[in-house]
Amino acid sequence: EDVVGEAIRGLREKVFLATKVSGDHLGYGDVLKAAESSLKRLGTDTIDLYQVHWPDTTVPIGDTMRAMEKLADEGKVRFIGVSNFSRQQVEEAQAALTKHRIVSNQVEYSLAQREPEADFASFYEPQKISIIAYSPLAEGMRNLKSRLKGQALEKVAQASGKTVAQVALNWCISKDNVIAIPKSNSAQRTEENCGASSWRLADDHMRLLEEAR
Repeated sequence: EDVVGEAIRGLREKVFLATKVSGDHLGYGDVLKAAESSLKRLGTDTIDLYQVHWPDTTVPIGDTMRAMEKLADEGKVRFIGVSNFSRQQVEEAQAALTKHRIVSNQVEYSLAQREPEADFASFYEPQKISIIAYSPLAEGMRNLKSRLKGQALEKVAQASGKTVAQVALNWCISKDNVIAIPKSNSAQRTEENCGASSWRLADDHMRLLEEAR
C-alpha cells in the first residue's frame, strides 16, 4: 500500500483503488482500524473497493459487515467486496448489510479453474455481483498450457494474431461481470496483458478453448 500510494500520488482521480482487510482482522473494531491504516498508507481519503480478503468462520459476519457499512456511510469506502467467499458466504454477508450491497467476489478463475461458473447465471449475474478473477493465467502459462488438450491455446493465439496470454485473458473477460487481474513482473508483460482487451474471441475459438479442458 505504501508503494501504491506513492505511485498514484497526483493521479488519484484517474485510478480505481482497491485493497483488502486481512482475514485475521475481521472483528468490528479491527476492520475499522485496518481501514484507517490502509487510508494512511495509500495517502487517500477514500478506498474505491474495500474487500474482505478471506472469510473467518470464527468471527460473526454481521460484525464484519457492520464495520464495512460504517466505513461506506462515512465515505471512507465506496464499494464493499469480498474475496474467496463461497456463494453461501456471499449470501450471508449480503444479508448482514442493511443499506449497502456486496459488489464483487474475488476468486480464482481461469481456463484451468472454472468452478465459479456454476453460480454465474443463477446468482452472480442476477445479483449484479462482479467476479474478480485472480490467477487468470493459472499461475503461469506453462501450467495453463499443460491443463488444456490439443494445444488449444497455441492454435487460437496463432489464428487470432494474439499471444497465448492475451487469448487466455480475453476468454476470462468475455464472460459477463468478470474482471481479470493478472499478475505481472515487468512493464512489457503488463502492456501485453492490456492487449487482451478491446477485441473478442470468435465463437468457434471460444468453443475450442472450453472443450480443451
